[in-house]
Amino acid sequence: MTPTDTLTDPLAQIPAGASAAADATARAEGLAALQAAFGPRLSRQAAVRAQHCHTVNWIPPEPPDAVICPRSTAEVARIVEICAAHRLPVIPFGAGSSLEGHVNAPRGGVCLSLREMDRILEISPADMSVVIQPGVTRSRLNEELRATGLFFPIDPGADATLGGMAATRASGTNAVRYGTMRDMVMGIEAVLPDGRVMRAGGAARKSSAGYDLTRLLVGSEGTLGILTELRLRLFGQPEAVAAGIAAFPDLESACNAVILTIQMGLPVARIELMDEMQIRACNAYSGLSLAERPTLVFEFHGSPAAVADEVAQFRALAEEMGATGVEHATDPDSRQRLWKARHDAHWANLALRPGARNMTTDVCVPISRLADCVARTQEDLRASGITATIVGHVGDGNFHVLPLFDPGDAAMLGRIKAFVHRLVDRAQAMGGTCTGEHGIGQEKRRYLEAETGAVALSAMAAIKRALDPHDIMNPGKILP
Repeated sequence: MTPTDTLTDPLAQIPAGASAAADATARAEGLAALQAAFGPRLSRQAAVRAQHCHTVNWIPPEPPDAVICPRSTAEVARIVEICAAHRLPVIPFGAGSSLEGHVNAPRGGVCLSLREMDRILEISPADMSVVIQPGVTRSRLNEELRATGLFFPIDPGADATLGGMAATRASGTNAVRYGTMRDMVMGIEAVLPDGRVMRAGGAARKSSAGYDLTRLLVGSEGTLGILTELRLRLFGQPEAVAAGIAAFPDLESACNAVILTIQMGLPVARIELMDEMQIRACNAYSGLSLAERPTLVFEFHGSPAAVADEVAQFRALAEEMGATGVEHATDPDSRQRLWKARHDAHWANLALRPGARNMTTDVCVPISRLADCVARTQEDLRASGITATIVGHVGDGNFHVLPLFDPGDAAMLGRIKAFVHRLVDRAQAMGGTCTGEHGIGQEKRRYLEAETGAVALSAMAAIKRALDPHDIMNPGKILP
């Protein structure tokens, strides 16, 4: 299937005139009903609306008609009930860090900002789990957990809300050892599109009771319901942590070192790739003096003896692949220094061309195809004349490309969009996916059928119709 920019939109078939007028009347009535129920807490100010739509990269922002901040599951249910009665779209909003247009409002409607639902409801050290509201951020959760000896491992880079991370099935740097949000969410409370409250999953570590509704909602990007409570899996804080860095002669050698690390069963917690362009950007932005070569930053967790042995094994493997300047550290300050380049990658990339914007995209391929996919992607960038860096959570085959563009340069933007099409085609042809962790949102809907097949896509559409027959939950996302 050849991806195109043309997407089927059910509203495109609605004729102008009476139907459009009726829709506008229903929308106005719905907003009036919400205003009557919540008073000044429903904001229609332009500045507030503009803050609650997508502005992270090139996708044009599409603001909602209004923004409201519910404080409880009951309030979320009441808001959704009113919106359902008036066919008013509902767009959930966490921290706004999603990258594929997830929080845009292409048909207007009401944005539910969940920032005030930010309570940690229960910490259970014995069960190694925690119950939280969706507005809690991952950094705050780990601050609260520090004294318990437990931690929550998923780190997508941004200080995202845990509700948003669950909705997009986020992962990040630690996924190679600990998994993704799909593996972390044990149970949920969610408000369905008609305002009913559903609970699924729970504190038990496993269950074979019925359909897995928890997994259905995790990764649904707000299109099937709004997560209002989450029970998350926790892990023990490692006794020892060692971080390190290694520079390689070329991308293929770096990727092959990753492949061998995984095949040997070394329990690496994080292993991140930066290409030579990204290292050059980080040196300039962060005042570093790293060799401008493809570089891996890695980390091991465990007992002191186990970590020392694992680092030694990785060093030997990396040097066999041509790595030089391999170093590691165990104290927090030195570890932070080694990770600085990776943590500053986004801002360093933007500093390559002041005034430019960043169109971040990601794909994921089987680990055996990683070296080939990354090398061909780098060749494609050079041939296209696109300034871009490559970084990746390469321990699970996931990498990101960060092309830079001038918002006023339509020709360059067109070349970047064509490059992204080729990148996705390349990854899918290798048995990979159009998105490892960003999600589908608006931007990647066009690739879903090529990846899942028409039957699977129709099954997704059937689930959507069954739960949300009027398509009010985050419309215009995931399904074309």
